[in-house]
Amino acid sequence: MIDHLGLQAADVAAAIAFYTRVFAPVGLREAMRYETPDGPVVGFAGPDGHPQLWVSPLAEGTERPVHLALRAPSRAAVDEVFALARDAGAEVLHEPRVWPEYHPGYYGAFFRDPDGNNVEAVHHTPPSPPVQD
Repeated sequence: MIDHLGLQAADVAAAIAFYTRVFAPVGLREAMRYETPDGPVVGFAGPDGHPQLWVSPLAEGTERPVHLALRAPSRAAVDEVFALARDAGAEVLHEPRVWPEYHPGYYGAFFRDPDGNNVEAVHHTPPSPPVQD
């Protein structure tokens, strides 16, 4: 059900060092990193290699809202979750779309829950098998 969790850090370098060192015994490692104008965003993975814990710069004032992504069984389910959130009056952050910067089959929609947390419904379309001649 939980696909990934994102935390904001006042000092991203310190957070990266902390998580890398403290959770090394459970197989946590840096799997992805990309730069933003506010600093690096780092995705940590366990033994399966799928980034599930993300640390990013504190970018939304002095509060640290959580980012929670729940995995959906299909793109249609993402669309349905988004429609229900919008109908419930949730603040829309991003309408459903493909996010190729994450990976080619990443389809997600983002909105705020009643407490201001960044909530996402996401579906990972598996890559197509290679064409054989």
